[in-house]
Amino acid sequence: MAAGTRTQIRSVEGFLALDSRANPTVGARVVLEGGAVGEAIVPSGASTGTHEAVERRDGGTEWNGKGVSGAIAAVGGELATMVVGMDATEQRLIDEAMIVADGTDDKHRIGANAMLAVSLATARAAAGALDVPLYRYLGGVGAHRLPVPMLNVINGGVHASNNLDIQEFLIIPHGAATFGEALRWGVEIYHRLRSELLAKGHSVAVGDEGGFAPDLGSHEEALELMVAAIEASGLVPGRDCSLGLDAAASEFWREGRYVMVGQGLELEADGLVEYMARLVDQFPIVSLEDAMAEEDWDGWSILTERLASRVQLVGDDIFVTNPGLLGKGIERGVANAILIKLNQIGTLTETLDVVDLATRSGYRSVISHRSGETEDTTIADLAVGLGTGQIKTGAPARSERAAKYNRLLAIERELGPGARYVDWTRAQR
Repeated sequence: MAAGTRTQIRSVEGFLALDSRANPTVGARVVLEGGAVGEAIVPSGASTGTHEAVERRDGGTEWNGKGVSGAIAAVGGELATMVVGMDATEQRLIDEAMIVADGTDDKHRIGANAMLAVSLATARAAAGALDVPLYRYLGGVGAHRLPVPMLNVINGGVHASNNLDIQEFLIIPHGAATFGEALRWGVEIYHRLRSELLAKGHSVAVGDEGGFAPDLGSHEEALELMVAAIEASGLVPGRDCSLGLDAAASEFWREGRYVMVGQGLELEADGLVEYMARLVDQFPIVSLEDAMAEEDWDGWSILTERLASRVQLVGDDIFVTNPGLLGKGIERGVANAILIKLNQIGTLTETLDVVDLATRSGYRSVISHRSGETEDTTIADLAVGLGTGQIKTGAPARSERAAKYNRLLAIERELGPGARYVDWTRAQR
């Protein structure tokens, strides 16, 4: 069988899966003429930007309105009809065909969840047909850099039912020699933090992404506990392991002001910038994500001018993995990094293009999970394949999060002496 025939798409099937919040989501199975099979399952977010590509949901009463039967039908119907017979290695042509067929700016007709499932399953099938791991298929022979994990160990905001307004408190073990060592440090800190919380009488129930979700007196108390856990693990805060925050500020943006109910604060944009700056002064914070709301471009400008020389400023809701919005940010000089979520844009090719634009413009890219995750490990391969050097995929607990870490450990073993782990924070010291 000729190589081209072997990689032609023979069939496409959609299926239902559950995400980590017990909501239905979309999966796709792509079979090639040579027998290779690729499967992918799409995640779902809770803290979502208003400009994200649209998840297609059924509404109605089944699954509490969150059903995806329409999206699954689109996978096995309209999208299958379109891509069957195409060469799976022509990822750009396949993705562009789906985008054109949808015909909307936000993919609401067919659904970004349906399109992404087919896009990712196609890439997996192509990699299988060529007998290479997905990271190698995506990144070629240069794919060898393991990402620094950003582990969400305390959850707040919409990811937890507590009094913390900031959504994610992250530990970043950037000073390790290898990914395996970094993950071990992260796990040890996570367990030390659990012990510290218990000793102080706090709950150790976890939020959507596996981080603890206690009621604490302040954001500062959360950060103090994290620093103490790093030190109790025999590590040096700021040298071995630093901190990060995902404020998800759009969630507490109210008519032009930032209202942090749990902290008893109501601030203008410049006030929130100064609040964040004080936290950076007090604690070894190296990354701030969504520290301003997605519509507050002026606030982002103030933030960038104030803190870009000191910390990584990651845009998630403001950019939503969209080249147009990232281009606007580059033009206005806001942020210096972008969070990359596949389902915000809806196809693999568009995601690759956004990472390329960011890299060419001097912005870092952080590959990210969503709060509603599955056992799909595509983002682990994506981080290595693109060499972005950073990944956010939750605490080292809950199997849908651990699956990504376990995949990265497997990739590190496979790469052997060729694996590299690079401390990206050195560039901003």
